[in-house]
Amino acid sequence: MAPESLRERLARIALYPARLSVMRQLMLVFAAGLASALALPPVFFLPVLFVSFPVLIQVLDHAHSRRHAFLMGWSFGFGHFCAGLYWISHALLLDPVRFGWMVPLAVGGLSALMATYIGAATALVHALRLKGLSCILGLASLWTVMELLRGWLLTGFPWNPLGSVWTDTLPVLQTAAWIGITGLSLVTVVMASLPVILLYPGGRYAVGIGGILFAVMVGAGTTRIPEDPAPSVPRVRLRLVQPAIPQTLKWQEGTRMANLGQYMTLSMVPPDPDDPAPTHVIWGETALPWAIDGVTDAELRSALSAVPKQAAHHGAHAPLLVTGAIRRTPPGQEPARIWNSMIAVDASGSLQDPFDKAHLVPFGEYVPLRSILPVDKVTPTPGHMDYSAGEGPRTLSLPGLPPVSPLICYEIIFPGAVTEQNKRPEWILNLTNDGWYGVSTGPYQHLATAIGRAVEEGLPVVRAANTGISAVIDPWGRVITSLDLDTVGFVDSNLPLALPETVYGRWHHRIPLWIATLLLFAALALRVRFSGQHISP
Repeated sequence: MAPESLRERLARIALYPARLSVMRQLMLVFAAGLASALALPPVFFLPVLFVSFPVLIQVLDHAHSRRHAFLMGWSFGFGHFCAGLYWISHALLLDPVRFGWMVPLAVGGLSALMATYIGAATALVHALRLKGLSCILGLASLWTVMELLRGWLLTGFPWNPLGSVWTDTLPVLQTAAWIGITGLSLVTVVMASLPVILLYPGGRYAVGIGGILFAVMVGAGTTRIPEDPAPSVPRVRLRLVQPAIPQTLKWQEGTRMANLGQYMTLSMVPPDPDDPAPTHVIWGETALPWAIDGVTDAELRSALSAVPKQAAHHGAHAPLLVTGAIRRTPPGQEPARIWNSMIAVDASGSLQDPFDKAHLVPFGEYVPLRSILPVDKVTPTPGHMDYSAGEGPRTLSLPGLPPVSPLICYEIIFPGAVTEQNKRPEWILNLTNDGWYGVSTGPYQHLATAIGRAVEEGLPVVRAANTGISAVIDPWGRVITSLDLDTVGFVDSNLPLALPETVYGRWHHRIPLWIATLLLFAALALRVRFSGQHISP
C-alpha cells in the first residue's frame, strides 16, 4: 500500500466531523464556537479560526436537512456567544439577591437568541444547496447579512461582530473605512475557511487568489496609516477623568459626596509644567451622584463650575466641564421623566444643550413589556422609573469645541448609527461606565468597538469611563493615550483632527450588504460546478 500523502491525511482529518453522530456533531461545533471566541478582543488568537470554521463548514457541507444545518449553526453560535458574552453575568451579580437568578437567562438566553442568526445562515446555505466552495462563499455572505440583522432586529445587539478580531491589526482594520467592520466579518469567514478550500480540487488557485487580495488589503491599509502622529485641533486640550469608583459604592448615599470630591480633585490637578492646561474636562457616564433638573440644582452646578473656572484662570477659551448625569423633569412637572444624559457646565454654572441617550439598554435602563414582565431593570433610579429615550444620534455644538456626536455607553456599538445624517461631526465622544462588568473581557471589547467606529467614520473617538478604559483614539484607530481598567487617574490629550468622510461613512450598511449580495450570486453561480464535489481522502 502506498504511503498516505499529506493532503490525504489532512482530508481524512477534515472529514472526521461529518462522520460523527448528530449529537456528537452538536458537541463538536459547540466546542468550536467556544474556541472561536478566543479570536475576539482582548485575546486576538486568530489561528483558532482556522480550526473552528473548518469544523463548522465540514459539518454544514454534509448536513442532510435544513433542520440539521440550522442546529449545527445554532450550536456553533451558542458556544461563540456564551464565551463572548459571559461578562454580562458580572452586572447581575453586583446585586445577587435581586438579580442573581437572571444570570442563566441573561447569558444563556441572550446567547441562544444571538445564535439563531448563525443558525439561520447555515440553514439558508443548505436550502440553497450550496456545496464545496459555493458553501463557503454562501456562508460568508449570509453570515454578514445576519450580522446586519442582529444590529437591527429587536432593538439590535451587534456586540462582537466577527470583524472585530482585526482590531489589534491596524493595517487590516483600515479596510473598515471602505467596507465597515461588518464587511470585515465577511472577509474573516472566507479567510478562516482557507484550510478547507485548499483540500478541494483546484483549491490552491482559489487560495492563491484570496492570498493576493488579502495582501493588497494589508498593503493598502499600511499605506493609509501615516507615520506621524495625527494633527490636533488648535486651542483644545482635553482631560479625561477616571476615578474607578466600584459600582457597589457609586450610588450609596454615604459615599456620594466623597465620589464627587474624587472627581473634582482629579479634575483640578495642575498639569505637568511642560504641558498646556486642560480647556475641557470630561467625566464618564452618570458621573454626577445627584440628578440634574436645571431648577433645583443651582448649588450643585455652582460647585461644578469650579472646574471650568480653573481652566479659564489658566487662559482656556470657553472652558467646559462635560459629564454624564441623570437628567430629570423639575419637581411638579408631569409626567415625571428621567434621562441618561450628557450635560456641559460652563464657568458661570450654566448648562449647555444636553444630549439624552437615544438607544437604551433593554432590562438595563427600561423594561420592555413592563405591564407583563414581573422584573425590574438592573440600573437604580428614583422610584425605579424607566429611563426615557432621547433623540439621536445628534451633532452638538459646544463652546470651544468642534461639532461632536455624543454617544452614551453601548450606543457606540451600532455601526452606521453613530453620527447624525447630513450633519457630520468632527469627533465622537463616548461616555461610559464599564464598572458594571468588573475585570472581564467586556470593557476591552467595548474599547475595541470604539476603535472600529473611529476607522469606519474617519473620526477621532474620545472615550471617558468611570472605570476603564478611558482613551483618545485617532481616526486611524491608534490609541493615543489611555487609562487601563480599574486605574484611578486622569489623562490630558489633544483632540485629533477628523479625516475627510470615508466611503463607509457615506454609504454605511449598503457597502457590506452590496458585497454580501454579490458574493451570494457568485456562490449560486458556482453551485452547479460544486454540487457533487466533496473532499475525499
